[in-house]
Amino acid sequence: MTAIKQEGFQSFAEFYPYYLQEHSHAVCRRLHFVGTSCVLLLLGYVLTSQNFVWLWAFPVIGYGFAWVGHFFFEKNRPATFKHPFYSLAGDFVMYKDMIIGRVSW
Repeated sequence: MTAIKQEGFQSFAEFYPYYLQEHSHAVCRRLHFVGTSCVLLLLGYVLTSQNFVWLWAFPVIGYGFAWVGHFFFEKNRPATFKHPFYSLAGDFVMYKDMIIGRVSW
């Protein structure tokens, strides 16, 4: 696979192939999926219960699973450090792509 540049992305469409390249290990992708699923479930709980004290848990849960995947399986630095907004969008697009079968588990 050809390396994709990691600086100066002009759009999310340009960033996403790089994002996928940084998530080539299946365990890392699965950990992202678990973390994103937990965040969505927690969001549902917070919205229905209006127990907003749990908002602090979003970054802990979401990044916790993802960072374990990167540091222990991918052995790379999460894209969040340099591209926080594109990376957050990438998490949700990859989540959707895993559900519909566009990205493998």
